[in-house]
Amino acid sequence: MSEVASFLEGRIVIDPEVCNGRPVIRGKRMTVQSVLEFLGAGDSEADILEAYPMLEAEDVRACLQFAGQLMGQRYDLLRVA
Repeated sequence: MSEVASFLEGRIVIDPEVCNGRPVIRGKRMTVQSVLEFLGAGDSEADILEAYPMLEAEDVRACLQFAGQLMGQRYDLLRVA
């Protein structure tokens, strides 16, 4: 049995058994990355919700919040031979 991580009141889930362990929206097979890519391509929240009616506005916002939290981490660059 794999270990599952949950974030933002369960809206974002990381399960090694789902989508190769990529963060997904609350048990659906919609990755956070996909939602962010749609937004980055110029799609609006309304566009995404129309195309994927199983999502809620709070899911889209959770993806943005999750990405913001990741970017708030400290990152160290390692030199590779």
